[in-house]
Amino acid sequence: MREIHAYIQPFMLPRVTQTLLKIPGFPAGMYPTVRESTEARGDGFTPYTSKKCIEIFAPDELVKIIFDTLIQAANTHHSDAGKVYLIEVSKNGKINDGASGNSS
Repeated sequence: MREIHAYIQPFMLPRVTQTLLKIPGFPAGMYPTVRESTEARGDGFTPYTSKKCIEIFAPDELVKIIFDTLIQAANTHHSDAGKVYLIEVSKNGKINDGASGNSS
């Protein structure tokens, strides 16, 4: 299992969300969390630019297609279109009963 973080332009969120929901096998319970984020800019004009952060926990078999879909759907063809990160999840646990396991 991996966590996917995508930082995208706010106006691209509807397109990205609609595209993600079209992925075959995209689990109904795997809704992305979206929050505001800022990213430093290097052009000297403004110190930060607003981004939307999408966080998705995905099983290994869906990671590549979700990653590729995010790259394609969020592309504005400008240098500040955003970034996508993959984070390995090595363990998970249930808060209510303390059960834990490996996420592989």
